[in-house]
Amino acid sequence: MSVSLAKDKIKVLLLEGIHKTAVEAFEAAGYRNVDRRSGTVDARELLDLVHDVHFLGIRSRTQLTADVFAAAERLVGVGAFCIGTNQIDLAAAAAHGVAVFNAPFSNTRSVAELVLAEAILLLRGVPEKNAKAHRGEWAKSVGTSREIRGKTLGIVGYGNIGKQLSVLAEGLGMRVLFHDTADVLPLGNAQPVLHLDELLTKSDVVSLHVPDTPQTHGLFAAPQISLMKEDAVLINASRGSVVDLEALAAALDGGMLAGAAVDVYPTEPKSNDEPFASPLQGVDRALLTPHIGGSTIEAQQNIGAEVAGKLIRYSDNGSTMTAVNVPEVALPPHPGAHRILHLHRNVPGVMAAVNRVFSDLGVNVEAQFLQTRGELGYVVTDVGRGSSAEALAALQSVHGTIRTRVLY
Repeated sequence: MSVSLAKDKIKVLLLEGIHKTAVEAFEAAGYRNVDRRSGTVDARELLDLVHDVHFLGIRSRTQLTADVFAAAERLVGVGAFCIGTNQIDLAAAAAHGVAVFNAPFSNTRSVAELVLAEAILLLRGVPEKNAKAHRGEWAKSVGTSREIRGKTLGIVGYGNIGKQLSVLAEGLGMRVLFHDTADVLPLGNAQPVLHLDELLTKSDVVSLHVPDTPQTHGLFAAPQISLMKEDAVLINASRGSVVDLEALAAALDGGMLAGAAVDVYPTEPKSNDEPFASPLQGVDRALLTPHIGGSTIEAQQNIGAEVAGKLIRYSDNGSTMTAVNVPEVALPPHPGAHRILHLHRNVPGVMAAVNRVFSDLGVNVEAQFLQTRGELGYVVTDVGRGSSAEALAALQSVHGTIRTRVLY
């Protein structure tokens, strides 16, 4: 899409049952060619689908590889209607001039609520009692059942979800400790703990909320589990690569923990029709859920509207604020002017060449915005009507250009 298209010509494809609020947002903004599909598609079908798509929406299951971006010749923007972007080759997207947006905040409440509910159930021993009841066993006893009030919650990763959880937990009378690799301002009465080991030894409930990075792979294994209290519980609603599930299953079988709840796994089925396997299956004190932390109606409504709004702003005026892989530029409206968007490699001489084009053509520049991010640069130039077509053609030949388009 190098020239501004009529909105009914811009093709939007939404996969994985993205909430209808996304469709409503596009339609309210004048976009009529929106294809919303309920499930995932296999890799080969995806390559066929994206060849003429301008904006693509996915959730966590669809894998956007370099091959997908190479096949999507018209693709301008991708919306990840979820928190993470691990399923997207962000470097390949940037190399093809495709901006990627996500929803880092919209489902934080949903995840925090699930974690708190699981903490209450685990402290009461409900998963084990439930499993026994299904087998015809009557396990009514006080045993080790405990209230959540007065217990210590240890949060590993004090980001958006960790902070939300912290506030809700204090409301239930919990004491909150947190460990984060960055210096983070605590909310409420939460207290930072410098060393992870200290947090593990002091906490009754440990909840993990870290991203998927090389540093967090296998972060929680047998040595960390052995530091926890014998009657503590572990909850992982972050990423499946963070916890060694074999070690966790062994610890639960050996009576080292009171229980655990896991919502994410190293390998997850791509659809509800595929089988699911985990070392924790059959462990009574393990509460297993199928990656549903952010899967509430409210969260999906919010995510649908949020990410669609970002794609619409990028399509309508070129704004890239909160993009995860290209320079972020906040742009005002451009009434009475044509807006030329130029995404390029961040190398010396590109800006000089861009402005030389305008100078040589005698184009009046009404406004210009520039931002860089690593190896990428993004310059947006508002010019007078009637002079953008020739400038656009000349800018496409500037050395270092990745993508350029004009908005009328």
